[in-house]
Amino acid sequence: MVWFLDLDDTLHDASPAMFGAIDVRMTDFLERHLQISRAQADFLRRDYWLRYGATLVGLARHHRVDIQRFLDETHDFDIAGLLRAERGMEHLGRRLPGRKVLLTNAPQRYAGTVLRGIGLHRHITTRYSVEDMRVHGHYRPKPALSLFRAIRIRERMGGRNARATAILVDDNAANLKAARAAGFATVLFVRPATDGPRRIRGTGYVDARIRSVRDLPALAARLRAPRPG
Repeated sequence: MVWFLDLDDTLHDASPAMFGAIDVRMTDFLERHLQISRAQADFLRRDYWLRYGATLVGLARHHRVDIQRFLDETHDFDIAGLLRAERGMEHLGRRLPGRKVLLTNAPQRYAGTVLRGIGLHRHITTRYSVEDMRVHGHYRPKPALSLFRAIRIRERMGGRNARATAILVDDNAANLKAARAAGFATVLFVRPATDGPRRIRGTGYVDARIRSVRDLPALAARLRAPRPG
């Protein structure tokens, strides 16, 4: 059993403060490096994120931008000071059976800081960040189906009951839909403070829903069992 864990808004609550800090820096970067108005920069940041799953994909496809510089500059702030997460997260690593793998569209350095801050850095030794999300030389972050298929190959996961052993835990339904098509079991994390019933209806590709990542150990036996088809 291998758990593929999303980072932002799953292992920690990024929406209240973290995303705001990143969005401002991304808009600053686009405005400065593309020499466009702030309104245009803000539009491109969001448009590329909605179209490709990550703003950097749009920059890589349509602009000659140093992607590593983009990641470094947009995540250069007091990450630890804005970190919000459930209490007792360090115990999750010990209680959750199987291997834990990070699968995030965030950059490496940022992800490492967050994992240390919530106490999971010793339990999640395999990490796929956005820098690792290249398929045939092109950036393919979540929710790209080609990424999930590539991850299965990299992790050497296959066989008749593979779906019962590879599990994606994510707050984004689009990511879960693609992962399910690639043979993953899926767990939707529903943020208690902001996500309502509308967020979780009509998702037949979701195997389970949780409102706390600390509920994951209780799901292990259920998701391990092979399902028909």
